[in-house]
Amino acid sequence: MRRKKQTFIDLLENYFETYLPVAKGLSDATIRSYKATFRLLFEFMNVKKGIRPDKVDFFDLNQDTISDFLDWLETERGCSISTRNQRLSALAAFSIYAMNRDYESATVFRNSVFKTPKKKAPKAGRNPFTRDEVKLLFSLPDAHTETGKRDKVLLCFMYASGMRAQEICDLTVGDIQFYPDRAGINVHGKGCKVRRIGIPADAAGMLKKYIVYRKIQTLPEKHVFSSQTHEKMTVSCIEEIYAKYVSIAKEQNPGLFRHNYTPHSMRHTTATHMLEAGVPLIVVKNFLGHVSLQTTQIYTEVTQDTMDKQLRSWNEKWFLKETDNANEKKNKNSIPSFLR
Repeated sequence: MRRKKQTFIDLLENYFETYLPVAKGLSDATIRSYKATFRLLFEFMNVKKGIRPDKVDFFDLNQDTISDFLDWLETERGCSISTRNQRLSALAAFSIYAMNRDYESATVFRNSVFKTPKKKAPKAGRNPFTRDEVKLLFSLPDAHTETGKRDKVLLCFMYASGMRAQEICDLTVGDIQFYPDRAGINVHGKGCKVRRIGIPADAAGMLKKYIVYRKIQTLPEKHVFSSQTHEKMTVSCIEEIYAKYVSIAKEQNPGLFRHNYTPHSMRHTTATHMLEAGVPLIVVKNFLGHVSLQTTQIYTEVTQDTMDKQLRSWNEKWFLKETDNANEKKNKNSIPSFLR
């Protein structure tokens, strides 16, 4: 007996309900991003093609349709080229899953996605904080208030650990082990992977005092950082904290904080400063939880401060100073004219 053919919607439902969370073990954030792609696709098919979501079929998704959808995202929805390419990647991931389960129907869709090129985007610059900016940022929260104390510990801990915003949100008291000279952290990273990192004594001491202050040191399931309304902090809350203090810092120091900074900028900062301090690339890779060393190599680009320092050293060593020129002129004058 032939197996009943699965529709586009059937496969998509299985993809999100079972395959991604169970078989692949992807994070909720990644799955939400994938879902957003298909919500937008259904909106496009309904508004621009007159096809309701429950009526969308693999054969409707030819190369022209996919290209039109991506152009619509960019022109009418105002998406960046990077976001446009992410949406295409989400379609590509589902096309592979679908083709493995209904080869005949999904092959057209898969080929259409495969033939649609990613759009080249201008290389985005990474904007780590300078050392002066980091010091100023740490000094801004008022540690005499409850939220100020939390914000100060949060900013310092993110620099010491290089953790992603979502990893900070997921951190619980049970993930931390304190030692006399450091603290060990179990970081729950992307793809449900756990890595072990260490933070120095000063940062560890600050974190331990904050946990004691919150009276959660004996509650391993409690999240270390919470918002004013929720026991577990959200990424958007961390983004608001950064936006708040960067805005204050820019007002107080017009010559600094010239770029647009996000919580991820602190992770860039940690990686950049580690490499500048001579920490081996492979150590930085493992510390940040990168899968590939190639990902970590983006931080090997020389920062402006490092470049200025090296150029200054070169100038001082190899360029003649005014005194050298004067001595040379004096020596020339002492040489007999017939030898000049």
